Amino acid sequence: MKITCVEPLGISQEQFEKLKREYAAHGHSFDYYMDRKEDAATLATRMHEAEVAIISNIKLPTSVLEQCPRLQYLSVAFTGLDHIDLAYCKAHNILVQNAAGYSTTAVSELAIGLMLDLLRQVTYFDGAIRRGEGRGIYLGRELKGKTVGVVGTGAIGTAVIRLLKAFGCKVLAYNRSEHPDVKELGASYVSLEHLLKDSDIVTLHVPLTSETQHLIGANELKIMKPSALLINTARGNVCNIEAVAEALRKCVILGAGFDVYENEPPLPNNHPLLNAPNCICVPHIGYASREAFDIRANIVFDHVRQYLGL
Repeated sequence: MKITCVEPLGISQEQFEKLKREYAAHGHSFDYYMDRKEDAATLATRMHEAEVAIISNIKLPTSVLEQCPRLQYLSVAFTGLDHIDLAYCKAHNILVQNAAGYSTTAVSELAIGLMLDLLRQVTYFDGAIRRGEGRGIYLGRELKGKTVGVVGTGAIGTAVIRLLKAFGCKVLAYNRSEHPDVKELGASYVSLEHLLKDSDIVTLHVPLTSETQHLIGANELKIMKPSALLINTARGNVCNIEAVAEALRKCVILGAGFDVYENEPPLPNNHPLLNAPNCICVPHIGYASREAFDIRANIVFDHVRQYLGL
């Protein structure tokens, strides 16, 4: 079969060449690319002859898939699949498999990092000291003792809860179904309204579905404490981002930390969160650690081996 990896996936050319030899020994060809191109024309060219394709979080619309008549299997080096036209894949018998679990530690640690940054204003004071300023009369806040609401208790949400309990936090949880292991960690399942009302920090860890689209909007933000922080390392559209920016401007909530947006960064200069006060924005780095990428590569290429029966 013809296998194509359309982007470098954070691994070396030496590793790709080793995979190429492995596939060739079983009668398969393997093409790979050491640059990341996200435009539809380039993707269509790279995937046109592929029967097996490997891609991460690059948007894969119908217009590209229609130009891949031989495609049978997509190994997705990402947890979410909302960037792929799954309806087209299903209609054309293209098997799609994600790489669940590779970034659980990376994303959960970033969520905690954003909380700490907002509580202690690390990013702000890095700029302040470079401007020749000092602390003034500023006092930060500690994570210990805070009530943190975790929305979504899958693998990442559960990992965040473990870290929060180690910091000495009270944890409220909201999920479609309650998990015994989460209760054993000491988290209490409550309604979303209860969680929003009582939490000092709300952190989001749900997939983007029709049910979670704009799960956090203007009405939900008004329920939160004026002193509350909102953390989003899940998917951008789980929040109404315009509403979040407005809530920050009007002091409906105190601060926010975002790693995800409506579209992949870079963001336009006029993006509402970039002009919102006390909002830390990072360019979708939650999943991007050296350790996570090594795990991801192993998962992705093991999936390909399983599909090929190697």
